Amino acid sequence: MKTLINLISIFILAFCLFSCNEDLVEQAQTGILKGKVVKRGSNVPIPNVKIFTTPTTQTVFSGTDGSFEIDAMPVGNYSVKAELSGYLTNFQAVNIQNQNQVVTVVFEMNDDTSLNSPPMTPQLLSPIDNAVNQPLSVELTWSATDPDTTDVLKYSVAIKNNLDTNVIQVNDLTANHYTLSNLKFGVSYFWQVSVSDGIHQPVLSSTGKFTTNTVPANRYHYVQKQNGNLVIISSDAQGNNFQLTNSSYNSWRPRKNNNAGLIAFLRTEGGSTHLYTANPDGSNPFKVTTVPVAGFNNYEVDFAWSTNGQELLYANFNKLYRINKDGSGLTQVYATPDGSMISECDWSYDGSKIALKTNDYSGYNTKIYVIDTTGNVIKTIASGNSGASGGLNFSVDGQLLLFTRDVSGYQDGSGNYRQLDSHIFVYNLTTNAVYDISSESQKPLGTNDLDPRFSPNNAQVIFMNTSNDNISQKNIMVIDLNSNMTDLSRNSLFTNGEMPDYE
Repeated sequence: MKTLINLISIFILAFCLFSCNEDLVEQAQTGILKGKVVKRGSNVPIPNVKIFTTPTTQTVFSGTDGSFEIDAMPVGNYSVKAELSGYLTNFQAVNIQNQNQVVTVVFEMNDDTSLNSPPMTPQLLSPIDNAVNQPLSVELTWSATDPDTTDVLKYSVAIKNNLDTNVIQVNDLTANHYTLSNLKFGVSYFWQVSVSDGIHQPVLSSTGKFTTNTVPANRYHYVQKQNGNLVIISSDAQGNNFQLTNSSYNSWRPRKNNNAGLIAFLRTEGGSTHLYTANPDGSNPFKVTTVPVAGFNNYEVDFAWSTNGQELLYANFNKLYRINKDGSGLTQVYATPDGSMISECDWSYDGSKIALKTNDYSGYNTKIYVIDTTGNVIKTIASGNSGASGGLNFSVDGQLLLFTRDVSGYQDGSGNYRQLDSHIFVYNLTTNAVYDISSESQKPLGTNDLDPRFSPNNAQVIFMNTSNDNISQKNIMVIDLNSNMTDLSRNSLFTNGEMPDYE
């Protein structure tokens, strides 16, 4: 009997111990949930997001870095919920399977657009609608607001015109203004602004319209150096100007012809120099020549229009050509008998005479003479003088001829073609009289007078004056003429310019 009682006691004790062990094991089966809450698309951490589970365990909030942690989660399946005002509530399924298991989740939360309002319609401020006579650079301004003041607004601007089908599209602007440059004269532009808060569809403004100035009838054209290239500037007498040619091209020697309604100039293309024409606003540049313009120094060469604006005269080394403005009818007019190069030419107003300047391959041993249209030499004006010369231009009546000559006789062996004391001379083809108008207008010492042209009424000579150091600023000036070519006055017209034209 005693033995039976002992066996029963042992069985009861073992049962109790087993039962206690099972309870302890069940209590120890817990894991840890770690996670982070970010904004969808940008991955910016979101703090203060409420995180809680179903079945219920703990409720926690994400920290400043968006992270959170729920520990001691019993094994099992859970639905974890992330909730914050202004964002769409997010759910994640989580399964804790093992003791001390760490489960990691990331909540990517979207803005609750139902709580956000779209921006207001943008209002176009300037230029005012239907504005006219606008400059070629216009500041577009507009206003836009958003009821949700924390939204970041971005703008897009679309610009069209009545000239062609080109559309200018500017996106991702954060400022409510944009400078529209390099516009064309006499063109109507249409512009529209859209605004986006990054949540809703962009909101469009009405369409505005403005029209630029008509092409000014500028009589002056000259050259400036920009970004390593020569560009042509069009200006009136008051200095109101615009850039005629693009600075990505090298363009020089502007020559306007009112009868043609065009401006001709020289331009580098593929290592060669060619004649081009363009409209007075610089539009529609057209390459005239196939046989290039060429000489000892392409920046020293010059060409001429016919008075009626139908033909151009230019040189290729020792040959003189005439060509129609549309590029047709290339004809050789003259070739130098001794093989010397033709650097400059000018065509008289009546078309009967052509002035030429020839030189050797270094630019010296110059000769200035006049031929008729059949190539016969009519008159020799200068020959055998040392130093550089050039600047040929007939007066309107064909009785006077401008030219320049370096009276120092200096001949630069370095290839820079530097001149030390270049003067402007007027030669009378009837009397053979020669007038030094640089001396008569008190040319400053140490300077050169170059690139002279008669004014349309022969009352002035426009030219470029600069220091003979070859590095100083070049300025455009005029000399007022009188009948006896004495006591002449000179005045500054434009600063930082060369190769002037006055039509």
